[in-house]
Amino acid sequence: MKARVYKSTGSWYILKDEAGNQYNGRIKGILKIDGITSTNPIAVGDWVDVEHENEGEKTVTITAIHDRVNYIARVSPHRKVQHHIISSNLDQALLFATLREPRTSQGFIDRFLITAEAYHIPAIIVFNKADIYRDKEMEKYAELEEVYTAVGYKTLLISVKDRIGTEELRNLLHNKTTLISGHSGVGKSTFINAVFPDMALRTQEVSGWSGKGLHTTTFAEMFDIPGGGSIIDTPGIRELGLVGIARQELSHYFPEMRKLINDCQFNNCLHMNEPGCAVKEAVNKGEISIDRYVSYCTILDSIDDKNY
Repeated sequence: MKARVYKSTGSWYILKDEAGNQYNGRIKGILKIDGITSTNPIAVGDWVDVEHENEGEKTVTITAIHDRVNYIARVSPHRKVQHHIISSNLDQALLFATLREPRTSQGFIDRFLITAEAYHIPAIIVFNKADIYRDKEMEKYAELEEVYTAVGYKTLLISVKDRIGTEELRNLLHNKTTLISGHSGVGKSTFINAVFPDMALRTQEVSGWSGKGLHTTTFAEMFDIPGGGSIIDTPGIRELGLVGIARQELSHYFPEMRKLINDCQFNNCLHMNEPGCAVKEAVNKGEISIDRYVSYCTILDSIDDKNY
């Protein structure tokens, strides 16, 4: 029988078969998976084969994992040389960002977009909490919208509280498997509750003393959307460590740089100090955002090829 993983709590998995029946599943013995270097061999979104442990019971054994169309991963919080698969078989990824309470840095946004590019997952940036933005935040949003739209990303400005932009966002989720990610406190769960009230996800206010969001989701979990499609709610991510990306590859995941790479004088150009660099020339001409280039340089410095 074929089923899809909706939640993983470490050793047990919540699964649904193609008819919508729910099961508790576990791996019995060692499930051999070639080439797996992740801390979690099975992830939310995976399709698996299962067998009933006892006829008529809702407990099953996972016997095989189907090939993934794609997946998205981050550095394991526990072992920096391994990666942790957040979820798999995605149609798109939504990054919830906020410009106040808490503020999402552009560096974090760019790291998320690089990760999505690396795993071939279309990404949309959702700027939430427009209801609390002052003039300076609205100016910042206009700048970011221009930068990311020019690169080819869709951006949305929404307010879950005032129901601005939420219907358009809801329509983007229809009949798709969508990962929803972002820092804690940016309103992911509040949005899901507002447009899909039957889900009743837990939410918490931003912590007053730190300005950082409080964690409300412990494990990634998939929910079916009324009318078709599913969303995967993820734990709030404080930092997003890139995994499996070598320094030489980084510029391939910036779309505005990718199209210029073949114009550089050297085919191993890192776009830093090399002569004849088409990317740096585009930055100097204002054709590539200086902030995106600074993000690139900062991330490049953080990549240690020894751990690649």
